[in-house]
Amino acid sequence: MRKILIVGAGHSGLHLAHGLLNHGYDVTVITGQTSIEIRTGRPSVTQLTFPTALEYERELHLDFWSAQAPQVDKFKIHLYPPGGTPPIQLIGRTGRADQYTVSIDRRVKMADWLEYFEDSGGKVVIHGVTLSDLDYFSRMFDLIVVAVGHGELGALFDPDPGRFTGARPRVVAQANIYDVEPDTGESESIGWAASTAEAGNMILTPFLTSEGPCHSLFLGDKRGGPMDAWPDRPRPEEQWRRMRDLLSKYAPDYYERVRNASLVDGNSTLVEHLTPQVRNPVGVLPSGGLVLGIADVVITMDPFVGQGWNHSTRCARSYLASIVEHGDRPFDAQFLTNAFERFWEYGLPVQHWAEMNSTLWEHELPEHFTEMLAGAASYPEIGDRWIQGWDYPPDYQNWLYDPVKARAYLAQVAAANKNR
Repeated sequence: MRKILIVGAGHSGLHLAHGLLNHGYDVTVITGQTSIEIRTGRPSVTQLTFPTALEYERELHLDFWSAQAPQVDKFKIHLYPPGGTPPIQLIGRTGRADQYTVSIDRRVKMADWLEYFEDSGGKVVIHGVTLSDLDYFSRMFDLIVVAVGHGELGALFDPDPGRFTGARPRVVAQANIYDVEPDTGESESIGWAASTAEAGNMILTPFLTSEGPCHSLFLGDKRGGPMDAWPDRPRPEEQWRRMRDLLSKYAPDYYERVRNASLVDGNSTLVEHLTPQVRNPVGVLPSGGLVLGIADVVITMDPFVGQGWNHSTRCARSYLASIVEHGDRPFDAQFLTNAFERFWEYGLPVQHWAEMNSTLWEHELPEHFTEMLAGAASYPEIGDRWIQGWDYPPDYQNWLYDPVKARAYLAQVAAANKNR
């Protein structure tokens, strides 16, 4: 039985660990935190589990929360142009009529997955890991997958300037809140997402924490923007006040929904600075041993586009397929490189999606883009396809980026509706 070590108990590492366990591998997860410490720790950036990723989780019996979590079947987008112009709106379904998206507090999800992994026969070691530890472990395991992107382990993976990335340095503020007002005539299960010319992106989504259903409000801004003026790391209530002030100025529709909201508890906020990047997927240990980086370790997603867990799930699934198909052959440098290249076929189009969102307000909206937004107001299937692209961003290159493809798609939709 082949022995595989996964370093880190994050989303991608645990998803891969469960998949390998299901295929009969001897799998060990080593992490610096117990499930209790994860469950009671600091919050992380809110993530969305889109319908396809949710199905992948169900295949591994990892969807523990759909009965309790708010089921988000639609999202509304607001685009706030510069100069106080009224927002452009678009609405669409997150999946087919029987599908939905969920957003689960990482502390709940990772703690439950870690406990279930051990209950299912996986080995869990609670211990910090150094480079010298990995050197030792490389003689004990057939493959080591690193799911920790910081510190000396993260330094194993050099930046790869030869690969395209649409990411920019970001500052993120977030709050988990109660008592969000539904918009008139809207279901409480709808999510909202905004892109503003002056204050970055916003996501307001129904959310599940250990305290039950609530909402999570995410604000993501470029470095040097209005939110980057918070170097003092404000205390939770002060941060929440500043977040509402920003909404009042730059996204008043969102402010109206949260003006009377309150924090879930004293551990409901975060402020983070991060610089998304693409790194070399193969790390070389001091002894010459090799390790494979996974998901955010090698492609740190831009939080602007809400792809963190979508990316992690698909990377873990891609690596699982590569490992299983490889059989009993050695996990050499060629295998590690090929495993990443296989996933990069998906990851590169997601970087193009991040690039479009990162540069959206650096110039006037392209004419075909505004035509598509107008078309979405007339034909619901356009709004549906737009939102469902979050589930599979490579689809955007088939109809949204290129003016010729966009107008051909618009004409196709218009003709189909005319003939109904």
